[in-house]
Amino acid sequence: MLQYRQCKIDYQKDNRKEIQKKIASKLHLKPEKIKNLQVVKKSVDARKKPDIYYNYTVAFSCEGEEKIVKQFRKDTNLSKFEKEVSMADVIPDFYREDSREKIIVVGAGPAGLMCAYFLAKCGRKPIIIERGGPMMERMQKVAHFWKTGQLDLQCNVSFGEGGAGTFSDGKLNTGVKDKTGKRKFILDTFVAHGAPKEIKYQAKPHIGTDKLRDVIQSMRKEMEELGVKFYFHTQFLSVQKEGDIVKGIEVQTEEGGRKVLSCDRCVLAIGHSARDTFYQLKDQGISMEAKPFAVGVRVEHLQEMINLSQYGKLDDRLPAADYKLTGQTSDGRGVYSFCMCPGGYVVNASSEEGYTVVNGMSNHARNSKNANSAIVVSVGVSDFPSDDILAGVEFQRDLEKKTFELGKGKIPVQRLGDFRENRKTTKFGKVNPCTKGEFVMENIKNILPPVVSNGIMEGMKQFGKKIASFDDEDTLLLGTETRTSSPVRILREETFMSPEFHGLYPCGEGAGYAGGIMSAAMDGLRVAFAIVQERKENETNI
Repeated sequence: MLQYRQCKIDYQKDNRKEIQKKIASKLHLKPEKIKNLQVVKKSVDARKKPDIYYNYTVAFSCEGEEKIVKQFRKDTNLSKFEKEVSMADVIPDFYREDSREKIIVVGAGPAGLMCAYFLAKCGRKPIIIERGGPMMERMQKVAHFWKTGQLDLQCNVSFGEGGAGTFSDGKLNTGVKDKTGKRKFILDTFVAHGAPKEIKYQAKPHIGTDKLRDVIQSMRKEMEELGVKFYFHTQFLSVQKEGDIVKGIEVQTEEGGRKVLSCDRCVLAIGHSARDTFYQLKDQGISMEAKPFAVGVRVEHLQEMINLSQYGKLDDRLPAADYKLTGQTSDGRGVYSFCMCPGGYVVNASSEEGYTVVNGMSNHARNSKNANSAIVVSVGVSDFPSDDILAGVEFQRDLEKKTFELGKGKIPVQRLGDFRENRKTTKFGKVNPCTKGEFVMENIKNILPPVVSNGIMEGMKQFGKKIASFDDEDTLLLGTETRTSSPVRILREETFMSPEFHGLYPCGEGAGYAGGIMSAAMDGLRVAFAIVQERKENETNI
């Protein structure tokens, strides 16, 4: 097969025959000679707006492929097609039908689930413990919280099957370089469990929170068939060890009692909101360090405004437009958009009583009237209240507590014009909030540290020069966004194990090694591979 890049198709003529005709024209062939057409990558090209194109990379077969490659050797877009590798290819090398390894995975978010899934495919039968509930129960409790404000501390937007990513946009793009096939393995797995097939080739793939929930439940069903056990409403408390070797973990059961689960491998994929667990790990002497992150607010604009600015036109045939913005404040801090959700909602993502934090969420259709994203400013250890390892946690909590008190548990909302003037919003303009959870008009500026509030104002001004009306006075700010990434990193060695605990594998976003669904899932695969590879090496040396 051959591959052709930079195949541009007018979005109004986007169909398979047009792609076939374009490739045939490039190679001086008749369209019917282009066979077995496969889309490898697809992206929107709006650089010459309002002329909008879909930019394709496609694979295909035809007669005389070797001759065509030589004939068009100066065309750098033409090449032989190389099939993308997948981690699925190595599973036969590591499969052990009679494996007796006792592996526990703590956390059923993207990192923990993908780690356990790969281990199960390799014949292992790990146990997954999750402090929250299974998907259907979790959805009911989150909906109840958004309606009434009554928070379940163990089963909420942060905790439960699927992790925090379950109530998000379901974005699957990542900046992580991958030559080992982790990305393909993840996308293939998601598609096999009901995700749209186009995530395999979209430049910016996303599932959407609605479809992601079904994918996760389907994955659990297969994993259970492979021998994986799920213990929901089971909270990690501590690591049990002999010398420096992990022998088990102590957990709190659904009934409130304590018991020890034995294991010789424990993957710690706890997520970035498991603050009580961070403190327990610190007390056990597990090496951690404070790390920088970013805090700020969610902003909302009319999705039509973003579409018009990005595309130069409004057309329902085009997908809801997104954006990614970066800038720098006058004091040298980074200010940037984060977790942009086209056609989405701002959600109350609180996980502790008396604290309010927001996040963004979209369904697969991305069809709400508003676009939202976080606009955040970088903060580091010098901004934290002490030099304690967990000072970043307390920095987050301070902001979330002030946010809760300001809104009395509801999401505080403010117009950008009022934010600039440091006054409480009393009425909305062109934009009305799209939220999950109740909101209240307030003055957010007073609860933010000056370096953050000033950074947001500077950033919005810079971004208004990149996207028309981005800094319009009717733009809404919703507070506060504090959990852009973990405030700590749980240290691990090249073996992926903790320096103090042989057999303990810090993993994913909560451990400080990922940022988002895809990178967390990839880190889960990285750890799973390290486990099966080490065991194979040990067997070889016996």
